[in-house]
Amino acid sequence: MVPQGGGQLWIFGGEFASPDGEHFYHYRDLWVLHLATRTWEQVRSPGGPSGRSGHRMVAWKRQLILFGGFHESTRDYIYYNDLYAFNLDTFTWSRLSPSGTGPTPRSGCQMTVTAQGSIVIYGGYSKQRVRKDVDRGTQHSDMFLLKAEEGREGRWAWTRVNPSGAKPTPRSGFSVAVAPNHQTLLFGGVCDDEEDESLEGHFLSDLHFYDPVRNRWFAGQLKGPKVEKRRRRRGKKGEPGGASKQELKGTGAQEPLQVVRELVAEDGTVVTIQQGLAALGPAGQPESDDSDDGTNEAGVPAVEPSPRSSAMLAVKHGRLYLYGGMFEAGDRQVTLSDLYCLDLHKMEEWTVLVEMDPESQEWLEETDSEEDSDEVKGAEGGGESEEDEDSGEEARGEQRPSAAPGEPFADSLPRTEQ
Repeated sequence: MVPQGGGQLWIFGGEFASPDGEHFYHYRDLWVLHLATRTWEQVRSPGGPSGRSGHRMVAWKRQLILFGGFHESTRDYIYYNDLYAFNLDTFTWSRLSPSGTGPTPRSGCQMTVTAQGSIVIYGGYSKQRVRKDVDRGTQHSDMFLLKAEEGREGRWAWTRVNPSGAKPTPRSGFSVAVAPNHQTLLFGGVCDDEEDESLEGHFLSDLHFYDPVRNRWFAGQLKGPKVEKRRRRRGKKGEPGGASKQELKGTGAQEPLQVVRELVAEDGTVVTIQQGLAALGPAGQPESDDSDDGTNEAGVPAVEPSPRSSAMLAVKHGRLYLYGGMFEAGDRQVTLSDLYCLDLHKMEEWTVLVEMDPESQEWLEETDSEEDSDEVKGAEGGGESEEDEDSGEEARGEQRPSAAPGEPFADSLPRTEQ
């Protein structure tokens, strides 16, 4: 996102997979959405990155800086750690060659700009072939700082940093936004347990903040819903004796609850989605660690986003908005459409703006294809030329790798596209 021209949203590349899994290819085109007129414009400029997905791009002064990603063909794949800059004044691409040791090839990483003008790269995913037909994935947890060298236009330098604090556990598919205090916010993701022929994902819903000034991670702890404070000596209404907090907690306290929603597929498979609720006290209200007795003003247990990866995040007026994402249940991927909001100044509780509608879920059948189409022009070349972008599906000629029998289709692909 850049502010000029009434606001612009820039998009480069990405991937497409047809619903039946037959066709899969990577883009290398550059587009801008003019927010003032809500119109798209394709910007054609030579010398840009090859076709890819899982890359990251940020706005830095009057440039777009793009890093990493991957390209996958029918028979091979490649991960990138290259760096490109797109000038928003001249509409030209240039490849950057920073000094120092930078990140290894990866995709799906965190890429954010600090208030001091540096660019942070954290985490990501890559895989490599360990033997024929067997790949091993790596979930990176290292961090690098990319700085423009003072007085040397176009010159950059890599520095590896080791932040302190409560670091996130290794994961991929996490979501990133920048908080009002210029801290980087990280939500959710998935941690994969990989065996030779299987992949099991553990999905997350935790919140972390990275402070680039102190080079420190913090866990995002919510305070819970605001409560009405009362004087302890008065006791609660209807409790003449003024029972103590310990007595109240010991009477009828309940365990944390779960809201369970079920999605039923056409073949009868039932997928359940659980959402955690705050523990309820004896009066049916969420318990609070506050030193004063109180009740939840809303009177409704707080619901938080269920574990997921690939959610979309945006921050506006100090509020974090979280939309959708996906998780896996057995052989199925479930795509979410719920919307949540969190006040980052108060850090009390999530607010549900749009609940997930199980009735809106549509299962797309998978088809296995034994036919291999022609391989793209090479992983290094990125697949399509600018002419190919307009030539339609048949000209790209690449098929999506199909899953082995009994395996979820997503298991043949890295998490990085998320």
